[in-house]
Amino acid sequence: MTRKKRSLIVEEDLSGLFSGSIVDTKPVSPSNSTPVTRPKRRSIEQALKIITQQMEVSGYRERTISDYNIHVRHFAKATRIQFVEEITAESLYVWLSSMNVSNQTKLTRLKCVKAFLTRCMDNGWITQRFWKTVNVKVDTNVKEGATEHEVGVLLSLLDLNDFVQLRDATAALLMFKTGIRIHTIVHLETKHVDFKTQQLRIDGEIVKNGRQVYLPFGDTLAKMLAVLIKQNEKIKREYKVQNDYVFITNRGTITATSPSNNNIQKRLNKYAKEYGLRNINPHALRRGFAKSLLDKGANIAVISNALGHSDLGVTSRYLHLDKEEVAEKLRRFL
Repeated sequence: MTRKKRSLIVEEDLSGLFSGSIVDTKPVSPSNSTPVTRPKRRSIEQALKIITQQMEVSGYRERTISDYNIHVRHFAKATRIQFVEEITAESLYVWLSSMNVSNQTKLTRLKCVKAFLTRCMDNGWITQRFWKTVNVKVDTNVKEGATEHEVGVLLSLLDLNDFVQLRDATAALLMFKTGIRIHTIVHLETKHVDFKTQQLRIDGEIVKNGRQVYLPFGDTLAKMLAVLIKQNEKIKREYKVQNDYVFITNRGTITATSPSNNNIQKRLNKYAKEYGLRNINPHALRRGFAKSLLDKGANIAVISNALGHSDLGVTSRYLHLDKEEVAEKLRRFL
C-alpha cells in the first residue's frame, strides 16, 4: 500500500454508528420621406458585458451572473440575433422551440433571458416590454423530500472507513439535519463548526441570502465531523494543500470547481442510482429537513429562517402538502 493511499483510510472505528435510528417586437422602420438618424445599435454581447458589470457591483452571486451569460448567449446563438433591438417575442418562441429539454428547464432559462431584457429596458436600450406575454406552461410536480429511512439506508451502505464515503455520508446527513445548501457545504470551514455548543455558526459570506445563521446538530454528526476534520488534516499534509474546508477531495482541494461541477453532488446521484434511493440529492435532503421540522410542530417562520428563505411563499412551496395532509392539519384546530 502506498503512502498516499494510506492517508485515505479512516482509522477511527465508526462501525455500528447507524445500526439504530439516525434521529438525534422589432423597431419601426422610418418613412422613406422622413429621413431620421438611427440610433447606434447595441450588440447583445456588449449589453451582456455592461449588465454583468452592473450585477457584480450590486453584489449578485457568481451563479446568477453565470446563468445570465450562459442562457443569453445560447439565445443569441440559437436565433442568430446579434443586436438587442432585434429581439422580439417571436424570436423568444423560436429559441424555446429549439430546445430538447423539459418545460420546467425552458421556463427557468426563459426567466433568466427575461431578466436580462428587463435590465436592457432599465438601461434604455429597449422601449417595449414585449416579453411579458411569453411564457411556458409547466405542470406542478410535487418534489418529495428525503425520508429518515432513505437517509438511514444510504448511511448504512456506505463504508465509513473510506475517506470519500465518510465525507459523502457526513455531507448528506448534515444537509438532512440542518437544511444547508450544497453551495454552503462546499465552502463550509472548520471555523463554522462549534463542537462545544454543537452548532454550525455560519457567516453570511457563504449563505445565499447573506445572513448569518446558527444551526444545531446532534451527537452522531458531531462524531462524524470530528473524524472527518481529523482525516482532512492527514490528506492536506500528504498533498501539501492549505485550506480550512470541512469537505475536500481525496487530494485536499475544494469539492466544486464551478456551480455545475460538484463532486459531492455527483457522488450522491451515483449512490441514488446504485442503491435505488429515489430522494438522495441535495434538494431532496433540504426538503426532507423542512418536512421533518413541520411534522415535529415547528412553525413556518422558524422553518423559513432555518432554510435561509427571504419569502415565506417559497417555504410554503417547499413544504408542498397534499389535500389529505392539509385537511388533517386543519382538524387539529377545530
